[in-house]
Amino acid sequence: MDSQTVYSLTGVSRVYGDVAALNNADLTIHKGEWLSIVGPSGSGKTTLMNILGCMDTPTSGTVLLDGERLDRQGERELAIIRRRRIGLIFQKFHLIKHLTALENVMVAQYYHSMPDEGEAHAALERVGMGSRATHLPREMSGGEQQRVCIARALINSPSVVLADEPTGNLDEANEQIVLDLFHRLHDEGTTLVVVTHDAMVASQGQRQVILNHGRIADVVETEDYVRAFGTSTAVSTGSAAAAAADGEGESR
Repeated sequence: MDSQTVYSLTGVSRVYGDVAALNNADLTIHKGEWLSIVGPSGSGKTTLMNILGCMDTPTSGTVLLDGERLDRQGERELAIIRRRRIGLIFQKFHLIKHLTALENVMVAQYYHSMPDEGEAHAALERVGMGSRATHLPREMSGGEQQRVCIARALINSPSVVLADEPTGNLDEANEQIVLDLFHRLHDEGTTLVVVTHDAMVASQGQRQVILNHGRIADVVETEDYVRAFGTSTAVSTGSAAAAAADGEGESR
């Protein structure tokens, strides 16, 4: 696994009873890449996201993050890796209601190492929320809450940021604000993995991995991806991704 690879998955399957939620997936995610994971409800998006985010382990196959095997780790070890090396952004925000924006970011610092108010405020400034640092979640719009979530995800300088339907609860204007922020973070070198059922959101990435019935059914690569990382063996055009992302119009 070279220094430009963040994740390497080989033959990864996740079986629940008789159902293979993920079936023999091979995937490499590069440092600095913006990857979109798309597919209809039940395609395996959430299962793949949980494995990447150290919230689940595969039934079989190998998963490496920065060269370290994740599939051999126990729950405690996975929690430590998640806190130290993965930034998580959720559709439903998951902010602590009685804490301010600043305090919500500092919570992530606490579980990583040590809270630093100055660093936390700088993270809020980075996402345009410095002026709202003392506001509670109920005093913020959905878009503002999501930007606090992004600041929280970034505060510990993770290897990768995983975003699960990050615009799913936002109106069009706030969706664009979040996507513009993602573009800026990507330009700064942040590795982004975005799970979405929205074709427009998916198209923002450099590459789209399309899941169907637990398998990687197609891969769509932009010219920007090919210039940066070369091409894989399975490449398609954007129309296939749009159809798969629309799917059943659901987020799972």
